[in-house]
Amino acid sequence: MRFYRRMKRLLVIPILCLLASCASAPADPEGTLQRVTGGTIRAGITANPPWTIVGDAMEGVEVELIEGLAQELDADVEWVEGSEEELFGALEVGQLDVVVGGLSSQNPYSAHAALTHPYFTSRIVVVSRFEIEDIAGRRVAVEANTEAAGLLQKTDAVVELVDDVSEGHDVVAIEDWRYDPLFVRETGIVLSETDHVMAVRLGENGWMVTLEKFLLDNADRVPALLDEAES
Repeated sequence: MRFYRRMKRLLVIPILCLLASCASAPADPEGTLQRVTGGTIRAGITANPPWTIVGDAMEGVEVELIEGLAQELDADVEWVEGSEEELFGALEVGQLDVVVGGLSSQNPYSAHAALTHPYFTSRIVVVSRFEIEDIAGRRVAVEANTEAAGLLQKTDAVVELVDDVSEGHDVVAIEDWRYDPLFVRETGIVLSETDHVMAVRLGENGWMVTLEKFLLDNADRVPALLDEAES
């Protein structure tokens, strides 16, 4: 079973304060929550495995989460595939209700949407089969054509580009949720850290609170969903 080091829950206090400060639940100017409850969630999706896997049937961590929310709301999900630019444009003018795709809290289109609080934090780290102090001049394996490879090339390590870091390598750069602590250990070297979010239309506060509460309640499922998506 894989080890997951950096799962973090949504910030509960802002949500509770928002609810407590209102005599009733936050309102949606465009009535999103009311419309999708018992209706259809229009979900924009862009490919970013394992978070979102686009095909004849949509799969991935965030697909499972949105479909779980839909089940709670007795709703269907209509998946709309596109680029981030296309999806955020459609979200801004009310043609979508949510956008997913392994989005980061630093998303460049954040001015056009409301982003949830982070529901999961992932890191790209260097791990080793033995204790090391640094990677300067040391051979480190990393999968080619990945963000991890680009980040590692900016260090003093000797970069070894491979197809699969899981086989036969002593020191590797990898997403922290992918490695098994029974065989390797963290070195303390973190190449990047990403807070994962989803996006909804600006101003639809009741819909946002409902989505954030669902993500909070289901945060513990994320590691198993990542494992399932990678297998």
